[in-house]
Amino acid sequence: MFTGLVEGVGQIEALVSEPGGVRIVVSPPVQMLLPEDPAVLGESVAINGCCLTVVELQNQGKPAEKWSFQAGSETLSKTNLGTLASGVSVNLERAMKANARFGGHIVQGHVDGTATILSIDHEADWVFMAFALAPELARQLVSKGSVTVDGVSLTVVEAQRDGFSVALIPHTLKETTLGQRQVGDKVNIETDILGKYVERLMAGR
Repeated sequence: MFTGLVEGVGQIEALVSEPGGVRIVVSPPVQMLLPEDPAVLGESVAINGCCLTVVELQNQGKPAEKWSFQAGSETLSKTNLGTLASGVSVNLERAMKANARFGGHIVQGHVDGTATILSIDHEADWVFMAFALAPELARQLVSKGSVTVDGVSLTVVEAQRDGFSVALIPHTLKETTLGQRQVGDKVNIETDILGKYVERLMAGR
């Protein structure tokens, strides 16, 4: 499980085609290279909000440490990971520890689909961003509820039938990739798990 509080922005070093998918090699930022809590094989890391498993560690314990992951065709079709290229920045979050402070909201790392950025409006140091989203996902969102955008836990400003909007504070713009996004970009979306359960419950009545 994750919280949607991005720990750092990493960089894609390589994408290697493999049978059934692709291997993604990432250079994590220095603040995520902790000698007292190193990454280990088999652990879960959210890349742009998509939960992937560490399958290889290179140069472990050194500044040039790299983490490798595998993404299958299903993951590539439902997320923006299939559009990545070497040099692209990605949001990273390691799985939450049981004794850690729980900020953000419950994020599973199971991306539901992608949304398209419709507009980016600046107001002082803030940014208001609007997205187009498939109605079957948009109906799981509520105003003032939670949504995960490229792995970032955000509050929905306005929920609509086929989209939603959020407000981004300067810290979020600086510490995540959302500050680099442009109109037309596709971002990974995970709706709030509570909304999914409510929809399922209502559908069964």
